[in-house]
Amino acid sequence: MTPGSPANLPLIGLLRSASGRFALLFTAMFAAAATAAAVVLWWNTAGALDRQTDAAIRADSTALVERQRDAGLPGLVGAIEDRLALDVQNESLYLLLSPDRRVLAGNLAVWPAEANADPPWIRMPLLRDGTESEARMLRVDLPDQHRLLVGRDVAEKLRLRGLLSEGIAWAASSSAAIALLGAWLLRRSLERRLMPVYGTAAAIAAGDLSRRVPLSDRQDEFDRLGMTMNAMLDRIATLMEGVRGVSDAIAHDLRTPIARARAKLEEALGDATDEEALRAAVEQGIADLDGIARVFKAVLRIAEVEAGARRAAFAPVDMAPSLADAADLYGAAAEAREQVLAVELPEALNLVGDRDLLLQAVANLLDNALKFTPDGGRVALSARVMEGMVEIAVADDGPGLAPEDRARAGERFFRADTSRNTPGSGLGLSLVRAVVALHGGDVLLEDTAPGRDPPGLTVRLRLPA
Repeated sequence: MTPGSPANLPLIGLLRSASGRFALLFTAMFAAAATAAAVVLWWNTAGALDRQTDAAIRADSTALVERQRDAGLPGLVGAIEDRLALDVQNESLYLLLSPDRRVLAGNLAVWPAEANADPPWIRMPLLRDGTESEARMLRVDLPDQHRLLVGRDVAEKLRLRGLLSEGIAWAASSSAAIALLGAWLLRRSLERRLMPVYGTAAAIAAGDLSRRVPLSDRQDEFDRLGMTMNAMLDRIATLMEGVRGVSDAIAHDLRTPIARARAKLEEALGDATDEEALRAAVEQGIADLDGIARVFKAVLRIAEVEAGARRAAFAPVDMAPSLADAADLYGAAAEAREQVLAVELPEALNLVGDRDLLLQAVANLLDNALKFTPDGGRVALSARVMEGMVEIAVADDGPGLAPEDRARAGERFFRADTSRNTPGSGLGLSLVRAVVALHGGDVLLEDTAPGRDPPGLTVRLRLPA
């Protein structure tokens, strides 16, 4: 039969199916267990009977040899006759032969040909009273060339062995049927538990991202698989929603500067009276386009951080000198607006991470704080180590964030109503959140001075030390 014949197709399909392989493994293990049980049962019954028979023959022959040694040949003949007289079950077999092959004692008429072989133990067919039987015998070579056979008729033991074999065969057949039934039930159970996963995956592949794997109350491996898949699908849905939100935000927030740059260039093209005016309009258009390019660059950088591409650059770093450099850089900008930049840093701030990303996150926070703090206000940069965490905080005296806006702060292009008129693209805090998430930390937003108007805003970055 060829490998591709129809008779082989169900077996191939069974082997390709994981549930089918589990079912076959279950059947094989069940069959192995049943075989082991049958072997143990046979060893403890039929094998025990054979060992018991051999032990009895060996002990009887040893006693007869000792009797011949003590009382001579007449004593041996008398011992054999006594044993035959006491054998109620008619199972004992004896034959004592003289050197000239005369029968001296025993209940066997002739010396069997099987007893002339080298092995002393003999198993031979036996005909007694017209009934076929079987004998188990031991040949003993006596002094003066006398020969002795000691054995037992094992017909009853053979019948018992046959009954035992028949019982084992029936038990094996029943075990095979039960194993096949169990394998079929196991396969059906696995397929039934996995069917919701198949359906959910097919629906997701068809575009229905709202589908989730239904869970039972058993909390077993399949439920844990379903919960993991549902968490993965929730994450995918969140990312897809974020992509849609970013697309909408890009279309909305970049349309205005692009349209403004185009309008200025058209106006300059039509109304410019001299080369100097035309040059100024072109320079303004280039500046607007540079701002748009910076937005795209920030979006790509956030995507790179969220994808974990920068994790390979992680190394032990001391952020204290870098934060001090950032404070010096932004201190000049604060002085230009008559603002105060207070700095409180420890001597060392050791953690494992990407120095450049962390410094850019802090720079974004300082830039926002200076941008939203009014002239003459105060901005504070501080850091400390507490309970195995490194905390970097930037506090300002600006308008702060309403509680309902804090939940959305960090979304790309999100800007609160109070900051609509402030230059920016709404990507600074998004990058901060992405960098902190990459380092396994948290971003906390809170009022600088609760109850004060304006309350200000404090952003705390908590990173594992």
